[in-house]
Amino acid sequence: MAYGRKPSTGIPTDRHHPHTLSTLDFQGASSAAAAKAMKVELSKLGSQIPNEEDRKYFTQEMDGFYMLFTRFLDEKAKGKKIDWEKIQSPSQDQVVAYKEIPETTSPDDLSKLAVLKLNGGLGTTMGCVGPKSAIEVRDGMTFLDLSVRQIEYLNKKYDVSVPFILMNSFNTDEDTKRIVQKYATHNVDIITFNQSRHPRIKKESMLPVPRSPNSPIEQWYPPGHGDLYESLYNSGLLDQLLAQGKEYLFVSNVDNLGATVDLNILHHMVEKDAEFLMEVTDKTKADIKGGTLIDYDGHIRLLEIAQVPEEHVEDFKSVKKFKIFNTNNLWLNLKAIKRVMDEETMDLEIIVNHKTTENGEKVIQLETAVGAAIKHFRNAHGINVPRTRFLPVKSTSDLFLVTSNLYSLVHGQLVVNPKRMFSNVPLVKLGDHFKKVSNFLNRFKTIPHILELDHLTVTGDVTFGAHVELRGTVIIVANHGERIDIPSGSLLENKVVTGNLRILDH
Repeated sequence: MAYGRKPSTGIPTDRHHPHTLSTLDFQGASSAAAAKAMKVELSKLGSQIPNEEDRKYFTQEMDGFYMLFTRFLDEKAKGKKIDWEKIQSPSQDQVVAYKEIPETTSPDDLSKLAVLKLNGGLGTTMGCVGPKSAIEVRDGMTFLDLSVRQIEYLNKKYDVSVPFILMNSFNTDEDTKRIVQKYATHNVDIITFNQSRHPRIKKESMLPVPRSPNSPIEQWYPPGHGDLYESLYNSGLLDQLLAQGKEYLFVSNVDNLGATVDLNILHHMVEKDAEFLMEVTDKTKADIKGGTLIDYDGHIRLLEIAQVPEEHVEDFKSVKKFKIFNTNNLWLNLKAIKRVMDEETMDLEIIVNHKTTENGEKVIQLETAVGAAIKHFRNAHGINVPRTRFLPVKSTSDLFLVTSNLYSLVHGQLVVNPKRMFSNVPLVKLGDHFKKVSNFLNRFKTIPHILELDHLTVTGDVTFGAHVELRGTVIIVANHGERIDIPSGSLLENKVVTGNLRILDH
């Protein structure tokens, strides 16, 4: 695997902020020893790279990692934890309702906008190989196809040139660069760059897992989307966008099909001189793990489940106390990012991710969340948006919804069918037999009609014929050794189906 990967912005990556041990106040001797040992190991890794430019780039990445690692040790030594008593619900100023934002049809602000999709994830949880963004989700089109189509339509409709940026990880970079070549003739300027590559840490010794910069891919990890700021800054892409007159960046997860450019939110950002906007939406029982905005000591903060003390996890999941959650649709001011990065004040809460490797070794990954930066920006606040702006596809249950007649596709954008009488989306739970995309596709001749569906649960060996319609609450359970074939043309309304039902072609 190549080290020293350059972002494809054509800009030399010759700057990094030097971080020294002396900048940190360590509580315990063991922390200081661990930091020193880590520094030695990282230096050894860097010294193995003969090419000076590659070595400089690698060292810059390791500096970022080292800063995160020393902060982690420092917080561990001090036993820093969030003070639950200081957590308050956000005030009306801190979260504004979307319906209170003035409507605008003026495209003037679009000339200063760039759109970025977080494209670091693989499709493994859905049984797919390669980047998640390459999974087909609707009418033969992938997440990437839909995003490109949206931006292309925006550029054409308003006669603007909004660039489309993909932040890849080392897991997705090569495949994505190959895939985006097919858009060469489209009216979209596509830029790709790479987020950092950090070494996994051995839990026992607190030393890096890789022994060489070319160690196998599974010994490294992408450090979460909070790495956006560092990678944007270090790659030179931030300066490139500012030089092009871009001032605002709309960031979202590549698998959120509801995250489209919204003129009202962009105009609100400009008018209010807000450096950071986070789109939040009302929490349902399906969203109990999502991060939420809080007031902490009078300041707006993002609270993630990983930061919550164990005894308060149930509180956190409650829909009563925390009524909203972060969609990860973020609007950022590029000049403000540059200021915060120049001042070296970015200090995102560390999420400690414990993993066990295939050979049974316990490792640690230190990650950060992009939304946690809200505390660093002026006039930052949340916008409580309609649920239609949050349509993630994390599983085949989600895929079931977005491929159904609940939505139609307009210029790459999913639009709710006006014939749907309820404002909420049906709750769909498909069992393990449907977990992989290939299995999912084989079990439906066509996706059922679900305009009047409230709740669907399917477990076991179940298949659906063509033109099935589901209404109300439908539960289909095939126990072990049983199989249920739902006949073509069936209408199931408020039904529980169990036992065996075989339909054989003859």
